[in-house]
Amino acid sequence: MTPRNPGRLFWPLASILVLADCSSKRVIEATVSPPGTSVPVIGDALRFTLAYNPGAAFSTRFGPYQRWVLIAIVCLVLVMLARLYRSVTRTGWIGTVGLALVTGGAVGNLIDRLISSRGVVDFIDVGVRSSRFYVFNLADAGVSVGAVLLALALWRSEVVSPTSLTVEP
Repeated sequence: MTPRNPGRLFWPLASILVLADCSSKRVIEATVSPPGTSVPVIGDALRFTLAYNPGAAFSTRFGPYQRWVLIAIVCLVLVMLARLYRSVTRTGWIGTVGLALVTGGAVGNLIDRLISSRGVVDFIDVGVRSSRFYVFNLADAGVSVGAVLLALALWRSEVVSPTSLTVEP
């Protein structure tokens, strides 16, 4: 079902994710210190561990100018997402939610890169004993869930109509 006014879903959801991401990062920075310190939330399965990621996903590094390269890449991705807005929101609420989560997550992590050379604040630490996943944040979770929803929406629209999605100027 295509939302009549996708902006009524997109903008609040993207904004809430940016606000929740930025505020949770500031709270963690103020309460969990120094970096590397872990605070159990649900036993050992969920901990808050303050970490700074100057690289890309999974701490991938791109050399001495990576901060500025990553800022430029995120800005280009946001321009691309803006260009896809009309087409994606026509796929229905799944595409609209997916696009909002990807956009909100990208903006949340971009804000970290702009305000600090230390990198993106990560703090959600899940795992069991020494088997841990990468430490991440709400923006990362939004991008991941949003990408899955966006892919599902685009795949479903391709199944229905292969010519329905076009990038509009």
